[in-house]
Amino acid sequence: MSVGTTARRGAGLLGTLLRTIGMIIVLVLVLHIVLTLLDANPANGLTSFVSDLAAQVNLGLDDLFLPTEPKLRVTLNYGVAAVIWYAITVIVVRIVRRFS
Repeated sequence: MSVGTTARRGAGLLGTLLRTIGMIIVLVLVLHIVLTLLDANPANGLTSFVSDLAAQVNLGLDDLFLPTEPKLRVTLNYGVAAVIWYAITVIVVRIVRRFS
């Protein structure tokens, strides 16, 4: 096995790992939006866990839009964060795979 083949495999594995992490972050943000829209019990362990995790990865965008309707606020702010995370993931994975 040559060095080039090993490097391509390593870059491919790194790209897959980064894509998986990015998509998990997007999934958490979207799940938080869905749970909010469906009026999930905020005292529930799963809902609380998802909400706390989403707050950690929302890129500080939880107050980008300030509509008076709380559901619309969560949908807009966390939706924008999910789109940005998706774009970041796609770009970073392409860069990693391009250098392989």
